[in-house]
Amino acid sequence: MIFGITMGDSSGVGPEILLSAWSKGELRPKVQVFGDLAVLDHANRLLGYGVKLRAVEGPADVRDGYLNVRDLKRMSAGDLRPGEISAVSGAAARDYVVAATKAALAGEIAAMVTLPMNKEATQLTDPKFVGHTELIGEVCGAGDVTIMLASEQLIVTHVSTHVSLREAIERAKRPRIQKIIEMTCAAVARLKKTPRIAVAGLNPHAGENGLFGREEIEEIRPAVEWARERGLPVEGPFPPDTLFFLAVQRKKFDAIVCMYHDQGHVPLKLLDFEGGVNVALGLPIIRTSVDHGTAFDIAYKGVASTRSLIAALEFAVKMASGPTA
Repeated sequence: MIFGITMGDSSGVGPEILLSAWSKGELRPKVQVFGDLAVLDHANRLLGYGVKLRAVEGPADVRDGYLNVRDLKRMSAGDLRPGEISAVSGAAARDYVVAATKAALAGEIAAMVTLPMNKEATQLTDPKFVGHTELIGEVCGAGDVTIMLASEQLIVTHVSTHVSLREAIERAKRPRIQKIIEMTCAAVARLKKTPRIAVAGLNPHAGENGLFGREEIEEIRPAVEWARERGLPVEGPFPPDTLFFLAVQRKKFDAIVCMYHDQGHVPLKLLDFEGGVNVALGLPIIRTSVDHGTAFDIAYKGVASTRSLIAALEFAVKMASGPTA
């Protein structure tokens, strides 16, 4: 199997993370980079990684010992603006993602792993750009996509993410919860033959039978019952203050459906800040991503961590390889 990696915004840490990981032998599966050879060559010489780079034409063109690059020729070394917002690098980063998505849809790569883009930079040429996941969903023709956040110790999905807490409460409705449960079960089934999914409550103590709120009674529990009637391996809602202990320490669950952003992000990032992986759900392809941004402040200094990239690639391999016991 061949795995595609997009280079990300060239003004950020994407190119050096790729080169650093390859130079240390961390990119063990066969990979093809979707990006610009000129940028990688410049970064390679600037930072002294000594990586052998090679332009490739298609999925079968992979040579051992080289970092194989599908060269889109969107940028030259002279276009580079390290650490700066750049319309050129923002547009190029978008093109890398589109190209990798099309390759995944065509079966040329088993999965795609994305390095970070800068929204502001990409919006200079594509004002409607929201993020990686939405762009990939558009190319795939997928209408309803969301993100799963994963580490070795914990997997979480979210009914809502980047909205206010007030709006998050309003979005905790049965249809949306049902959809996220379905997506979560389908994703974890790629990893485990017998997945175990838990659903967190919204309120303290999961509402305590309506004493602290009725969302669990009126929205969350009916969604769980609906899923169980359809044979999905889900339980809940559970009090959030004990559920993560049950999942992480007692190993009772493989993933948790959370009701809002911080309910899932805080425990996962506490457990594994650098090793977290974003996984897009609702797509006909496998796409994982690093769980960090472009880090303009440290770009081209040779200090960026490769850990999230390695974790994202390993997770993509697991999903592409099929479930284990």
